[in-house]
Amino acid sequence: MSRKGSPDILVPPNEVQVQVAEWQSRNAPVLLGEGQEPMFLELVEALLRKRPLTSKKYQRTMRTYARQGLPWLSKSNVIRLYEELCEAGWAEFNPEVRTHLQMKPIRSQAGVTVVTVLTKPYPCPGKCIFCPTDVRMPKSYLHDEPGAQRAERHGFDPYAQTAARIRALEQIGHPAEKIELLILGGTWSSYRRDYQEWFVKRCLDAMNEEDSETLVEAQQKNAAGQRRNVGLVVETRQDHVDVDELRWLRYLGVTKVQVGIQSLDERVLALNNRGHDVQSTRDAFRLLRLAGFKIHGHWMANLLGATPESDVEDFSRIWSDKAIRPDELKLYPCMLVENAELYDYWQRGEYLPYDEETLTELLIACKVQVPRTVRLNRVIRDFPTTNVVAGNKKANLRQIALNRMAERGLRCNCIRCREVRRHKVQRRDVQLRIEAYETDATTEHFLSFETADDKLAGFLRLSLPHKNIPHPLPELEDHAMIREVHVYGPALNLGEDSSGEAQHMGLGSELIHKAKEMAWEAGYAKIAVISAIGTREYYAKYHSFEMDGLYMTADLIVNGEL
Repeated sequence: MSRKGSPDILVPPNEVQVQVAEWQSRNAPVLLGEGQEPMFLELVEALLRKRPLTSKKYQRTMRTYARQGLPWLSKSNVIRLYEELCEAGWAEFNPEVRTHLQMKPIRSQAGVTVVTVLTKPYPCPGKCIFCPTDVRMPKSYLHDEPGAQRAERHGFDPYAQTAARIRALEQIGHPAEKIELLILGGTWSSYRRDYQEWFVKRCLDAMNEEDSETLVEAQQKNAAGQRRNVGLVVETRQDHVDVDELRWLRYLGVTKVQVGIQSLDERVLALNNRGHDVQSTRDAFRLLRLAGFKIHGHWMANLLGATPESDVEDFSRIWSDKAIRPDELKLYPCMLVENAELYDYWQRGEYLPYDEETLTELLIACKVQVPRTVRLNRVIRDFPTTNVVAGNKKANLRQIALNRMAERGLRCNCIRCREVRRHKVQRRDVQLRIEAYETDATTEHFLSFETADDKLAGFLRLSLPHKNIPHPLPELEDHAMIREVHVYGPALNLGEDSSGEAQHMGLGSELIHKAKEMAWEAGYAKIAVISAIGTREYYAKYHSFEMDGLYMTADLIVNGEL
């Protein structure tokens, strides 16, 4: 787990190898006493009957078996021992045991397991007054945020962060064969490219559990590996997005880009020293969308110069402005912290944070506007409340807002609120629904499989570029584009059959076939997909896509068939 091949920049000496060795020793296998295997399996059956398995029920059950001589075990150790005994032939493996015992099941119930890593602290080109500055962290992050603490503990080493996170997730019952890698740390595009390339390679090396000499070699191994990268996400600023950056991001394997919209009010952008105008956001989104990237926007309420009324109006512009319309959004009300320049404005009486009641009503007014085609990933930044100087300090404000909406007969229609999650579904339970909307450069089609009670089992984003607009990437001229295919439900391992979970039920294949059909009917002869490294084999094996430069493409008519 060395820093093999790392560029000198940004990588000072640290104790990563020592830390990883300690981490491995702390997680050494727990052994049962002699002859305790049958009693342990009886414990597993007892736990499986507890529905829901609350912490109190778990502790009570463990106490019963501890009196009989079984060691007291954490959930992670129960899962590990159960899998080891199944491998040794003591029992037939039941995947529901792992799912039932999972700690924090939401981490993999969206169909993939998310692994988050942070880049090393590095200067950010932005001068935003609301952004915290912590010398121990990349710009906009605080050292006591959970993800930041993990990163610092591993010296910001990409291999160590990735390996440790995978191990931790597996220990609490989450399959890690389909990994969405989320790279955070300020403005990704401002880091030196040799550092970026090394960072991604080392993350893939950790997934592959072996070193590679080059990024391309690591990608090739991962494409057929046990733990595959099915999505790669970075965050950057709109004023860093140009055609050259599109190509670089695709070389790295990026499939989704997070961009801080922050506001669509020119006056508010200027007051907060954002450093770009609204048109920069429009231009960046157009390029990213035409290049097939999934667009994840960040929008902030309660910035300097804004009011609750102007915020609601500004939020509506995200959807009414055809050039914006992101696929995903984080709704981040500004949180006042002492190490941000905005703190000085507050001390002078020039800035006032919204109180909890005002902010709750604002969130409700925003959530009811979110289209069905958009995933509202997060509401409220994950800052420890001890850092918040004034204003709202409740981290669960999203839940408070949702509860109040339910009392009023209102609902949020975003993807996250409609995901099928852990509910069992069969193919007969879902129907295909197609919604279309226009952007400034494409016609977007949102193909989804939904249940009668409006639960979302899977979807595909089909993008049809306007033919009167020159394409920024000439090789994609006259290509339809699949920008995302996502099937929800608990993440299943590669090759694992569905037992009522939406995954591995064939929904993705049906969506892709329908997208090809629609693209052909719209007059396109070829279709491209922005494939992640770990999904290349799937598209090639099952849907006749081939690597063609930075994308996988397919002819829409082959031997008279789609």
